[in-house]
Amino acid sequence: MKKLVAFAFFAFCTVVILGADDSAPKAFTESIQGTARTIEMIPVSALPGASPIWMCKTEIPWEVLDICIYGFDKVDGKSDSPGADAVTRPTKPYIAMDRGFGHAGWPANSVGFKNANTFCEWLSAKSGKHYRLPTVAEWKHACEMGKVDPNAVGDFAWFDENSDGTTHKIGSKKADAQGLHDLYGNLAEWCVQPDGSGVVLGGSFREAKDEIGCSASVVDSPKWNRSDPQIPKSIWWLADAGWIGFRVVCDGPAAAPAAPVAPVTPMPSKPQ
Repeated sequence: MKKLVAFAFFAFCTVVILGADDSAPKAFTESIQGTARTIEMIPVSALPGASPIWMCKTEIPWEVLDICIYGFDKVDGKSDSPGADAVTRPTKPYIAMDRGFGHAGWPANSVGFKNANTFCEWLSAKSGKHYRLPTVAEWKHACEMGKVDPNAVGDFAWFDENSDGTTHKIGSKKADAQGLHDLYGNLAEWCVQPDGSGVVLGGSFREAKDEIGCSASVVDSPKWNRSDPQIPKSIWWLADAGWIGFRVVCDGPAAAPAAPVAPVTPMPSKPQ
């Protein structure tokens, strides 16, 4: 009898545990329609009382941003996502904005706040999901929950002492406790302040070890585009800030349901 009770209790616990695992948010891969490119999205710890969010495992790399900029998802001027085609895409950069650091596999740098936001709008239209930049509170919370040991930060981050003055390939340092790469260093990342303006967090490859991390923050500044010779200056690219990039968050892995098609109301017949 005792064995039966023990077995029943074990089975009950197993069901409960499996049920909890089954209901937990899971990572997913976003395939960029019309291309072979993907981005990896993983669930991160939500703010208290907030709904779960998914964050890109790495900073957005050039080969993904290039699809949006150059229309690599289009054939004969059109993609399979009319909504995405209607988004005003960033202008092509007038110089090599990667600064010669590296391109395929490297994080997209020199990216303006509007450029990063427009990418989110475009990706949302292509996927049917809601992509956006993280808020400051979300990004800092995700960073803190990554639990990077300050004494071992060199295992997780690129900064001035180990970067050789350049960015490095995405994911080439260890992931933090949540599975995210490069929240510390490599590129500082665009986030949204409560008033809707932009700020970059995390520090970059240029800063000292004690200047990167969850509390590193620099507000948007016109000086980041001071040397742009264009008139007016670009709203998309940063001529003097090759140390700024971004990653995205998603509010859920399921596409938003399509709006129901309203039934056609027949026109009343005219009296004879």
